[in-house]
Amino acid sequence: MSLPTDNAPASPQAGAMEESRPSLAALLLDPSFWADWASVVGLVGLVILFGITQPVFLSVANLQALLLAAAILVVLSIGQTFVVATSGIDLSLAASVMLGAVILGLVHAASGGVLAACVAVIVATSAIGLLNGVLITTGRIPDFVVTLGTLSGITGLGLIISGGEPTMVGSTFLLKLASGSFGPFGYPVWVAIAAVVVAHVALYHTRFGVHLLATGGQAESAAALGIRTDRVKIAAYTISGFCAGIAAILLVARIGSAEPQINTSLLLNSVAAVVLGGVSLFGGRASILGPAIGALMLTALVNGLTLLSVSAFYQPLAVGVIVVLAALIMRYQK
Repeated sequence: MSLPTDNAPASPQAGAMEESRPSLAALLLDPSFWADWASVVGLVGLVILFGITQPVFLSVANLQALLLAAAILVVLSIGQTFVVATSGIDLSLAASVMLGAVILGLVHAASGGVLAACVAVIVATSAIGLLNGVLITTGRIPDFVVTLGTLSGITGLGLIISGGEPTMVGSTFLLKLASGSFGPFGYPVWVAIAAVVVAHVALYHTRFGVHLLATGGQAESAAALGIRTDRVKIAAYTISGFCAGIAAILLVARIGSAEPQINTSLLLNSVAAVVLGGVSLFGGRASILGPAIGALMLTALVNGLTLLSVSAFYQPLAVGVIVVLAALIMRYQK
């Protein structure tokens, strides 16, 4: 048996492997690549850009502040991910956060117990999510209409019970939650990390996660296989409400008061983070780490533009452009 020489033709298997390996240009032009890695590439690009143009961006103090600011959005994006995975959307998310903050302030002022106030927040916002899910599934009403209606109703309810006035919340627990830290990260960051881990396990390592993605991918086929799609959707909206409650607690802890005002950027950025994270707007395809990185990217964008003294009027424009581009990528992938 003679050894192959340098001029001998390559084996068919080797040739097939070379042909199947995509070039860098083909990879960059593939919408699937950007759908999966848009948030990571965007975050790395922003870190490099702002690190060069504004060195203070990479300072330890600024990075810690950035992570603290991103914690609330990360939690909200997780809740939105479960809903979008069922091919739905939760427009009442920011209103639920506002109502949760108002309830926390009022219950704390009435009883003085922060634990009871936090429990009341979680119960109330989860109930809103449950209501959304029940109306959508049993009433057969489009999710856009239902959550738009609850957004308006919740906003009015929050203004009525609060009288439109903010409530100061003086709590040692909340103060420590906002300013305390364990290791390199503040407590809100650890809360966000815990939420990411729990949500990842629920989505990828439980029967519920399988049923959730099946329901979003093809509800009729999932129902034919015995999956109770209505219950899955109700659970997804309830999880979204639960995450809104956690975000409300973190928000009150951060600002020290319960403000009866909706921060619409929380809703828009939660959807933006989900899209940037590669979650399909058509349902059936989702991740948890992707939206979390997307939330970090959006927070880094706003932080960097602020350090560069860019007018706050341009910041929503930048976020909007990024969201539209990400949505176009998802559309081509579909």
